[in-house]
Amino acid sequence: MTFRTSLEGSLRARASAVVVISLMSVTACSGGGTPPAGSPPSDAQSPSAPSTPTSTATPAASAIYKPADASGKAQNVPVPVLPEAAKAESKEGLEAFARYWYLTLSYAYETGDIEPLESVSSPTCASCERVKEVVQGWHSEGRWLAGGKMVVEGVQTNFKETGPAEYQVLIQVYQDSLSYYRGDKTLDEKTERGPAAGDIMIASYGDGAWRAVTVEHLAKSG
Repeated sequence: MTFRTSLEGSLRARASAVVVISLMSVTACSGGGTPPAGSPPSDAQSPSAPSTPTSTATPAASAIYKPADASGKAQNVPVPVLPEAAKAESKEGLEAFARYWYLTLSYAYETGDIEPLESVSSPTCASCERVKEVVQGWHSEGRWLAGGKMVVEGVQTNFKETGPAEYQVLIQVYQDSLSYYRGDKTLDEKTERGPAAGDIMIASYGDGAWRAVTVEHLAKSG
């Protein structure tokens, strides 16, 4: 599969190095409140024991998401969460899964972390492997990507098997403009958003989960 960016062409001669991964980090804590003045001791047999107020911890603020830009990489990017609807072996389940798969693709472009994408893709998905090479290459040696969000406009399937537990789904999708930055913060190139195009995904269902077997552009007519 050739995705709608010049990313793959730009990276054909580049070797993948250390992957820089930006994961969402959320921390929170809570504490007990202070009992009101004059409250009776909790132990009725020890009236002389004064009530000891407990300290109240202030919940830590959730880490703030910052998209990548010319100044640096994305920070605290929310990890896509597989919706319950995408777990069902049904027409609605497959369509929800296809939408989720593109969320993991967007996440990979933004962070360099391809684990969520790999977890919902078959090991035999050649197009997924090409994405992995490109994304990891541009998130190594201090480089990063800004933009490139995949926007799904529509998903449709007739939910008829094309093989054992395999189904075909059509996706109308486009990719936002994508900027390629080098480690010294210089802009290598930028691709503008193109028109929405049709993709075709073959997905398999097994062990209670969907996997993308292949994802490719629909052949142009004429």
